[in-house]
Amino acid sequence: MKPILDVKNLSIRFPGQPEAVVKDLSFSLNAGETIAIVGESGSGKSVSALSLLKLLPEQTDIQAESILFQ
Repeated sequence: MKPILDVKNLSIRFPGQPEAVVKDLSFSLNAGETIAIVGESGSGKSVSALSLLKLLPEQTDIQAESILFQ
């Protein structure tokens, strides 16, 4: 089955920060599945979701090997 969302090696860095807030996040989501992203406060869960929706500030450095939707 082909995933409806496939993210490979997502990394996110904000301007002025030396370290990436998200580094090399990869996951696949198939139709009918549910996925949960869990972690401590400040670990990048919301930033990851917002980056996929293109809701982060324009100057944010978002890099990924690939992000495929459907």
